[in-house]
Amino acid sequence: MGRKINYDEKPKKGLGRKAKKQPPPEIPKKLQEQRRGVKKRRADDRKAKAKKIKLKPINDSESEIDENSIASELNMGLDSDDNSIEDKADDLFEGNSLSESEGPDGNGADRNENGKHKSSDSDDDDDDENEQDDDASDNDSDDLNDLSLEEASKRLVKKKAKIERQAEEEMQTNILDSERMHLPTAKELRRDQPDLIASRQRVKDILLVLGNFKARCEPGRKRKEYIRLLSKDLCFLYDYNEFLVQKLFDLFGTNVVEFLEANEQSRPLTIRTNTLKTRRRDLAKSLIERGINLEPIGAWSKVGLVITDTQSIPIGATPEYLAGHYMLQGASSFLPVMALAPQESEQILDMCAAPGGKTTYIGQLMKNTGCLVANDVNRDRARAVIGNIHRMGITNCVVSSVDGRKLPGMIKGFDRVLLDAPCSGTGVISKHSEVKSSKDGKDVQRCGHIQRELLLAAIDSCTASSVTGGYIVYSTCSVLVEENECVVQYALKRRNVKIVPTGLPFGNEGFTHFREYHFHPSMKLAMRYYPHLHNMDGFFVCKLKKFSNTIPKPPKEDLPETAEGDNEGEGEEEEMDTENKEAPKKKKKKSNKGMKKST
Repeated sequence: MGRKINYDEKPKKGLGRKAKKQPPPEIPKKLQEQRRGVKKRRADDRKAKAKKIKLKPINDSESEIDENSIASELNMGLDSDDNSIEDKADDLFEGNSLSESEGPDGNGADRNENGKHKSSDSDDDDDDENEQDDDASDNDSDDLNDLSLEEASKRLVKKKAKIERQAEEEMQTNILDSERMHLPTAKELRRDQPDLIASRQRVKDILLVLGNFKARCEPGRKRKEYIRLLSKDLCFLYDYNEFLVQKLFDLFGTNVVEFLEANEQSRPLTIRTNTLKTRRRDLAKSLIERGINLEPIGAWSKVGLVITDTQSIPIGATPEYLAGHYMLQGASSFLPVMALAPQESEQILDMCAAPGGKTTYIGQLMKNTGCLVANDVNRDRARAVIGNIHRMGITNCVVSSVDGRKLPGMIKGFDRVLLDAPCSGTGVISKHSEVKSSKDGKDVQRCGHIQRELLLAAIDSCTASSVTGGYIVYSTCSVLVEENECVVQYALKRRNVKIVPTGLPFGNEGFTHFREYHFHPSMKLAMRYYPHLHNMDGFFVCKLKKFSNTIPKPPKEDLPETAEGDNEGEGEEEEMDTENKEAPKKKKKKSNKGMKKST
């Protein structure tokens, strides 16, 4: 059955018999000098060719770098799949401990084309291989030169196109600076019928003129005439009334068209994860399994998700929605609650709570501790708050339906108060298109008056002696200054509050001065959000800190009005008193006459 194995014999160590007898290869000095001369001559030829085509000389090291860079460019598209490819490779080569570049000894021995290790016998053929390489180096250098020529031609084409583009832009700017737009007269406008294309072009031309009015305006024409015509064209193109267009133009200037265009597009559909019942990752996984495409809303929120494609699946009727795992809520509605920063075991008031998105977010951050009061003056809308509270699993909330201006007379002492005040809705025109033509100056004035009263009531409901709180957050879905900075300025003069940072990571600063208005310097701590800049509904958020429960005296500008009112009241009381005093005197006179007659 074969020979027996002798385990006592040990294999010999070291090189074999042939390797010991074979000396290392030696190249004669003459051949070495010839090879050096050939390499030098070919390098000189390459440099001469490079000088002829006015390119940088290509050295051997640079050619290697170029080849490596070309290989890296070819493999550029595969970088994103490296991790998955490596994982697959690990699975495929799980049983093999050797990599492609390592030998059986782990020393990285070289391999030939057939996969066998090169022995020392192959060293004799080095001279032949080097000669073949030298013969092929001419072709390689020509290929490299051709490649460099292609790259140079591409660069020249790009540079030429860039120069032409810059020259064209300069020419256009020069033309715009030199040309003057003809502003049509009233007769010409009456004669010409309204045209969308002509109106759009006229809007662009007017905006260019307003950008450099002195250089581009027509002689004898005023800026008001251009703005008047611009407002008419914008009203015709976007179906706004003249009042709202004028307000938006005062606010945004020449960027008003970007704001109006953004309102013609719907905002992204966003949802908020209910961390009381699930995690955002688990919710995203379950919705993706249903065929809904989504992505995180951004680094500024840990609970928001943006729905990119629903595939005709109703987001408001999924089992996850009915189970209270998420809430349909706009991205801008996250911001007031984030600025409020509710803490556990606090007493918090949401003064205008319907439909309950912010209320449930507050309860979620409180982790069902403390006490949360959700109030709304409309009973029908308060029912929607109750439904969302039950669905989202909020157990620390009390719902009321009272006029918010009367709440301080009923209950006080809240640590934090959120007032998302009713407004004109100029920040949510993409959702409510009726705002374009239905709002006027009276509506804005009426909203501003109600907002002032509600903000004073919210401040009175909060307590300054709270250890962790004493904060009031005022927010609106309007972009008008009359409903935002003016209201906060009114509260700063009549209550002991100050503006503090909201803690929000992005947004535009509030106005410290706007046209004829001048506000407190700390108003820049408030945050503004616009649809054309932040891709969310227009919003205003301001955070106030109450530092005293006492109510200061009214400002000087209100003293004359109150004094006149008091004087009028005192005059009326004096007149009443005199009438009451005179009445019995007349009776006495009558009685005296009667006595005389009787006598």
